[in-house]
Amino acid sequence: MSGDVPFWEELERPAPDSATVDGVELRRGSRVRLRPHAGKDVLDLALAGKVAIVEGIDQDYEDNLHIAVTIEDDPGRDLGERRQPGHRFFYALDEVEPLPDDEQEPVAQKRVLVAGIGNVFLGDDGFGVEAATRLARRKLPPGVDVVDFGIRGMDLAYALQEGYEAAIFIDATPRGDAPGTLYVIEPELDTEDVSPEAHGMDPVKVLALARTLGRLPDRILVVGCEPRTRLSVESEELVMELSEPVRASIDEAVRLVESLLGELLESTESERMVGP
Repeated sequence: MSGDVPFWEELERPAPDSATVDGVELRRGSRVRLRPHAGKDVLDLALAGKVAIVEGIDQDYEDNLHIAVTIEDDPGRDLGERRQPGHRFFYALDEVEPLPDDEQEPVAQKRVLVAGIGNVFLGDDGFGVEAATRLARRKLPPGVDVVDFGIRGMDLAYALQEGYEAAIFIDATPRGDAPGTLYVIEPELDTEDVSPEAHGMDPVKVLALARTLGRLPDRILVVGCEPRTRLSVESEELVMELSEPVRASIDEAVRLVESLLGELLESTESERMVGP
């Protein structure tokens, strides 16, 4: 470990956006050919010579850089993009060979994270999880990841570091209207005065933690639903069913998220065409 910096602070340092190999700057979306060191395990030998896509640059506590990649022809590449073991691999800088410019992919498409939030044991608090589950079954535009985060606030904060330009949270949001009422909320991203927490799923504190870790998407929207049942974690009663008005709103919520995705993806493409 370098200097006297505490271990956990070292882990929270944001990794660089790029790394230079053989004079070529590699960043997310770059294509490389894998050249694992001799003597590595059988899987690495099987992947030798494969073309891979850079998913990110990781930096360990000794300041060594590693390239995180998915394999271009892996049918489960989307699982690697979601950090699933067996589909995401790490190599030292001298184990990857940058491909020529004419073999690079076009500019990476916009990426949007759709996050289902809630506790399925607390009645209508499971709205976001159910809506995300249904949404994940539908055909969505490229670059859209739908993930059920449940109450895993730390996981969501880290996911927001993965280069998403926008995110949509789906969550139960009590605001006083009739149960089943849907809302679209664009929260203020100035979360500096909120103390971040490593555990739990308070969306505001998750955003604070994500900012502490290094970045937030440019836009975050919340698709919320007015709950009928409002239980707390201290409640002795567990309710694993949504109330009727909230369940009836799920399909409309899915359509609403799909509409917002279209707007977010279109707006980003327009911004790219106009330029800074």
